[in-house]
Amino acid sequence: MKDTAIIESTASACPGTRHRKQRIEPWREAPVWETIPGSDWRQLYGGFHQLGVSLEWQEFESPQTFEWSRSFHPDSLELCLNLEGQGTIEGAGEKMEFAPGTAGFYLTGTGSLRGSRAPRQRQRFVTVEFSRPFLRDRLGACDGALHPLVEAFAHGDRPSSSLGGVHRLTAGQEQRLADLRNPTALQGARPLWYEAKVLELMAEFFFERRGEDELFCDRQKRLARERADRVITILRKRLDETVSLKEIGREVGCSPFHLSRTFSAETGMTISQYLRRLRMERAAELLRSGKFNVTEAAMAVGYSSLSYFSQAFCQTMGCCPGLYPLKAAEQVTAASAS
Repeated sequence: MKDTAIIESTASACPGTRHRKQRIEPWREAPVWETIPGSDWRQLYGGFHQLGVSLEWQEFESPQTFEWSRSFHPDSLELCLNLEGQGTIEGAGEKMEFAPGTAGFYLTGTGSLRGSRAPRQRQRFVTVEFSRPFLRDRLGACDGALHPLVEAFAHGDRPSSSLGGVHRLTAGQEQRLADLRNPTALQGARPLWYEAKVLELMAEFFFERRGEDELFCDRQKRLARERADRVITILRKRLDETVSLKEIGREVGCSPFHLSRTFSAETGMTISQYLRRLRMERAAELLRSGKFNVTEAAMAVGYSSLSYFSQAFCQTMGCCPGLYPLKAAEQVTAASAS
């Protein structure tokens, strides 16, 4: 696919005017992010028009709700790997909600999706935009285990916009996303390294087996992932409460011992460690808003001891809560200057 499209138009100002060629620039995403002061948008690999795939990093904080759908490449399948911040996509009676540490994909269609990013939150995520030819070339020989949405798009049967599901990122996936910004390969080998990472993401997110076709080992992995997701949902809804492992196990439908072991294997953290991370992320968000002082933020996420909260916050966020708003503002200023 070429970078530009060439069309011909006829001038009618005077007889004998020759046909002239007009160069039309392709749709570009970078100008969308330039409208947000201090935003950090980077194309890590590829190019939608050149290679059919584009791997991109986005980091920003907007004072108002950001119209995220302005960045969607027309007629593409986009995979979003959301590290931080809240995002929502709606269209055709469907809705996707991206919480921190989640991932999902969607067909952009011709602009019918509505996507937004929450204001006054640090947004950090990776997107991978796929063209139809790119997916068709690489998925044509698959054995039928493709997600229906991916298969329909790759074969051109469903060009309209549509939404897939949202899944939690595993600890391994979060680590791989961190590696994308700091590749370990030598400079000359990085295109090959990034291509391998893109194919790895496709293998992890674009395939599924359900019902009678689902293998036993795949079913066990799916159940473990779903249980961990349910635990995280419970924790997010009850950040300011003390919830026992026994109570969580009863809601999930699993013994506390088995649930604890499954959750640690899926996330790389114990339930209590994960809860603390969720609480500190929420507290950081409240402090950045400027509407909460340290004591109010601590109470809002379930801490009655200010000293214990300060210790946990410092260990998680890298500075004491009283200095965090200043540090966050300095980071935004530094990003804007760069």
